Amino acid sequence: MKNSTPIPTAAGGLPLLGHLVPLLRDPFKFLSCLPQQGDLVQVRLGPLQALVACDPALVSQVLRDDRTFDKGGPVFDRSREFFGNGLATCPHGNHRRQRRLLQPAFHPARLPGYAQAATDRAAETTASWQDGQVLDVLAVMQELTARITVDTLFSTTVAPEVLTQAVNDLATVVRGLSVRMAIPPGLDRLPAPGDRRYQQARTRLPRTLRRLVTERRAAGTDHGDLLSMLLTARDTDSGPAEQTLTDAEIIEQILTFFVGGTDTAASALAWALHLLGQHPEIEARLHAEVDAVLDGRPATHADLPRLELTGRILTETMRLWPPAWIVTRTCMADTRLGRYEIQARTTVAYSPYLLHHRADLYPDPDRFDPDRWTPEHPSPPRREAYIPFGGGARKCIGDRFGTNASVLALATIASRWRLEPVSGMRVRPALGVFVNPRGLRMRATARTTTGTASAAALEERQ
Repeated sequence: MKNSTPIPTAAGGLPLLGHLVPLLRDPFKFLSCLPQQGDLVQVRLGPLQALVACDPALVSQVLRDDRTFDKGGPVFDRSREFFGNGLATCPHGNHRRQRRLLQPAFHPARLPGYAQAATDRAAETTASWQDGQVLDVLAVMQELTARITVDTLFSTTVAPEVLTQAVNDLATVVRGLSVRMAIPPGLDRLPAPGDRRYQQARTRLPRTLRRLVTERRAAGTDHGDLLSMLLTARDTDSGPAEQTLTDAEIIEQILTFFVGGTDTAASALAWALHLLGQHPEIEARLHAEVDAVLDGRPATHADLPRLELTGRILTETMRLWPPAWIVTRTCMADTRLGRYEIQARTTVAYSPYLLHHRADLYPDPDRFDPDRWTPEHPSPPRREAYIPFGGGARKCIGDRFGTNASVLALATIASRWRLEPVSGMRVRPALGVFVNPRGLRMRATARTTTGTASAAALEERQ
């Protein structure tokens, strides 16, 4: 097919390697330079070619038309090795049925119940810290969010030793997938670092979940958790024969929720705490808000409407450091993307990081500014230019659950502790399945501010 509009190739490509070198050397710099070269740019990663959509209108078209631009490409091909055809990775042909079956589990009426897990675990975690303790922030947040996710999935029916093994296996699998996604095509059959541990965890975790599903189905007890919802889900739109999820499908969904609920939230919380440590004036405003709203107690679902700044801090954090930094789709038929003609089987990529850092969409894009999300801001962000959870029919089904849990956790932490950067610490983004802050260590200092005093301070600032 002849293109009606030529598609430019990104600068800096090398013979055979293509753009692998600049992408691996500084992926964020490489991505940020692409919009200057076109709204749709071709890149080469060894033998793999892909088109990167740099304009929010083109990205929005890809997200809306998930039949034409189906889940596919290197990212999803790797993810399916572990997740199978769960909701986040399944092709278009399986998605609508799965979405109908799973949607009731995330009905707004169920969110307060799920939020209780975030409240309880955040209170438990923060109560275990010692004044002056230096925390490996990402590891602590991963353990916290893993336990919140497990409680939401299984309530309190999982034995502690089973939970610990499952959380450890999850961390090993995510690290392994991150390594494998960085391996160029053609070299992916060679043993990767940590391959033995990865393979063991990849086998053991689904086996553990299969046993839990079998035991719960045999017991027939509704615990009000996500697993109970998955076991009783019915697709009444499928005709006379109602469809349910098979045990294999339930395990794939649990794996999807497990990773999404744990690592996405942990990454957001860790980055938020790092950013607050770099911006004490915003941290002071956060402390004033949580003291006025919570008065020293853990945050609950009922507090969410009043935790406005806390929510904006998480929103701005996920703009600066979106969990998924690049996503691929596969074009399933010859089509047009904006003014360009695209051939079937073409890999099309988009980057939330790229869109979130365009200066024409976000003035001073590298600045941490939670107030850019206030209704009265003079340059409000465009809705289609903020995509930490994707968009269209494939938007993350648990985005509201994850956001609520993160807000409650951050508010509870801030109400009890101040986390200060450790001297000499160098924090760098570690690329993999998610963008995590590597080397983030912070010192926890107990706070003694009273709610009454902070309420007055908050009123003055407003």
